[in-house]
Amino acid sequence: MRTVWLSGAEWLAVLRIGLGLWWLESWRHKDRKAWFERGAGIAWAAGIAREHRWPAVRAGFEKVVAPRPKVMAYIVVHAELALGLGLITGFLTPVALVGGLLLNLLYLILMIHDWAEQGQNAMMALISLVALFAMSWQTWSLDRMTGLFL
Repeated sequence: MRTVWLSGAEWLAVLRIGLGLWWLESWRHKDRKAWFERGAGIAWAAGIAREHRWPAVRAGFEKVVAPRPKVMAYIVVHAELALGLGLITGFLTPVALVGGLLLNLLYLILMIHDWAEQGQNAMMALISLVALFAMSWQTWSLDRMTGLFL
């Protein structure tokens, strides 16, 4: 498919790279000192989980996240960095797209009571689905250069 300026595959690569930049910005603006030393991010999420309307979310948070807040803080922050870099460079792109989709869905579920704040996560999840099923790693990617996921 040709468009005025880029081919369809090239536009999908632009979409993938843009999503990667969005993840990188999400990583960049985090106060890592607050997340790692003071546990601010996980403490905030714990407050949200405690008040959550779904018992499964409260129980899951208490079972998985609460016992290891420091580890979970590192996982969240570094996952956002890895997703951004993977999508921008097109390295392990399907893995990054599925990982990003799952992380966005977790964010959406955690904040289910506040949809006004969830436009970003909904859009990122939608872009992940489009980029995944349209195989956006076929152009301008390390996956294409190395022959991965052809």
